[in-house]
Amino acid sequence: MRWIRAAGRGLLVLAVVLAGYSASGARAAGGLEGRGPLTLATAGDLTGYLGPLLQGWNRTHPGEKVTLVELPDSADESRAQMITDLRGGTRSRFDVLNIDVAWTSEFAAAGWIRPLPRDRFPLGSFLRPVVDTATYDGRLYAVPYVTNAGLLLYRKDILAEEGVPPPRTWAELERAAKTIAPRHGLDGYAGQFLPYEGLTVNAAEAVYSAGGTILGDEGDRVTVGSAAREGIGFLARGVRDGWVPKEALTYTEEESRQAFQDGHLLFLRNWPYAYVSASAAGSPLAGKVGAVPLPGRDGPGTSVLGGSNLAVNAHAEHPDTAARLIAYLTSEGVQRQVLTRGALPPVRADLYEDPELVSRFPYLPTLRASVLTAAPRPKSPRYDQVSMVVQAVVHDAMSGHSTPEAAVRRLARELADISRRG
Repeated sequence: MRWIRAAGRGLLVLAVVLAGYSASGARAAGGLEGRGPLTLATAGDLTGYLGPLLQGWNRTHPGEKVTLVELPDSADESRAQMITDLRGGTRSRFDVLNIDVAWTSEFAAAGWIRPLPRDRFPLGSFLRPVVDTATYDGRLYAVPYVTNAGLLLYRKDILAEEGVPPPRTWAELERAAKTIAPRHGLDGYAGQFLPYEGLTVNAAEAVYSAGGTILGDEGDRVTVGSAAREGIGFLARGVRDGWVPKEALTYTEEESRQAFQDGHLLFLRNWPYAYVSASAAGSPLAGKVGAVPLPGRDGPGTSVLGGSNLAVNAHAEHPDTAARLIAYLTSEGVQRQVLTRGALPPVRADLYEDPELVSRFPYLPTLRASVLTAAPRPKSPRYDQVSMVVQAVVHDAMSGHSTPEAAVRRLARELADISRRG
């Protein structure tokens, strides 16, 4: 589940400006009471930023110290440990949780996280679509902290040599992957096609980019149809016709990034971190990488929103402190540091138009456009089951074990079973 680490590692880069934060500007609890120490649960601190930064918070909030609880690096394992702890009710040891955006509905429906008052947080300053990832049944249950959207990375040096613009449609992508890539000794296109959460994201993007959906609001009805067949068919055709290499059926974020960065691919669907890595000094592709929104059936496609949200345990003893900490972590100063220190996409809209930041991170305008047209993964209280079904069905179709038509029939049947059980 490395894609979640890439897309939602925002809590690991909170920013040294924590030390300068003053509690005097925080408003009194709007429906939340209780100040005191907190625990903050997140996946493993891979970068080493978080410990020192929380020490800065603790120095300025001696009565509201935050203790970091690092869970396993794997998103699946972190989720499992969070759920085990949250099911313990008042015995829970986690107060604030850094959760993947796809978990909000599940955690809210189970009663594990508490609804939050909207006026405590700067939601109006966020990129509009990210707020939807933090809601369930019309209520706010978390606060967006880091966002993400898929981009199409491409070899701009090769396309420039061929006199071809980056693709805007599936047909243009397929044509270049079939004809231009072989002339340069490259494979055409890859994404994250191992049967794990990354494949759910890629499959949802294909369906959305064909104009379709998978589930209705909150997972209450199945909506797959002809657009799902087109989207799954696009992915399956790529493997069948050879412009998607068979090796891509084993790729997660990192394997696909490495294949692109090592010079084996013309096109890659991945998160912005892969652009940063491939463009960095010392990379064999430094200066040779471009990024555009994902192509779709008839024009620019639709990305799936990634990232992480911050939620408060329903049994947290000090929810006012938790809310003030979350408000701080989504303040402009911290969000700026999330981008500049961690190269992670912030949720604050104004940062995407800051000339200094755009100069340092030239993909920001493209990423902003992708986020503004992006859609969340299917919302469901049983999201884990939904995701596993999507992965299995789409991987079978891409592997040639079923046709796109059969895949859609199976997908509709199994998702309907999940909805009925829900």
